Amino acid sequence: MSTKLIIISVGILLVVIAILGNRTGSSDKGFLGSKLVMFFGIIGVLMVMYGSYSSELVNFNTQMEQVSIGNKLKVSGPVDVVKVVSPIAQDSVDCRILTMGVYPKGHTKDIWVVIRPTDDRYYPQSDHTNTSYKRDGEWQVVTRFGGDKGEAYDLIIYEANAAASSFFSTTIANWKEKDEYPGLQLEEMPAGAKELERLVIYTSKNCRGVF
Repeated sequence: MSTKLIIISVGILLVVIAILGNRTGSSDKGFLGSKLVMFFGIIGVLMVMYGSYSSELVNFNTQMEQVSIGNKLKVSGPVDVVKVVSPIAQDSVDCRILTMGVYPKGHTKDIWVVIRPTDDRYYPQSDHTNTSYKRDGEWQVVTRFGGDKGEAYDLIIYEANAAASSFFSTTIANWKEKDEYPGLQLEEMPAGAKELERLVIYTSKNCRGVF
């Protein structure tokens, strides 16, 4: 259960306690004093409002998410492999960027961007489609960083079969539901994901706590 749901649940519980504590019996007096009833009621309502508001705010920020674009690699001639065109190796990037690339004609597998920060764990990236958007020989996906300024990241491109793609999508969905993003260890990476390209980039600012 996410932190937001816990806050809302506790808030509802406090409101219910306040309502029950204010009920009178044969003695015409509730089992909670009026001050406790008011305290539980106010705290409960505030917690429900805060939990609901923070959830709506997160959804609003997601819908309004802005991304930047790093330096771009010039590609000429026919494309015969899946390749990153932005950002480029050793680039310094914003906290939230659009990773873009190209793919050859007839390529049918899903393309995934996975970042590996200094904690040595792997974080598959996605936007609302959960896979990189592909069209007319080009692909792109929103990529998010959460480390310190100047932290090094491996930006890794994978092509994935249906099973591997489903694993990444399910993993991200579970992380979002729990509001926890522990990353994957190397041995947890699905066998159906094949690494195609890896480059090192750096964050240009402090990105901790941004997402």
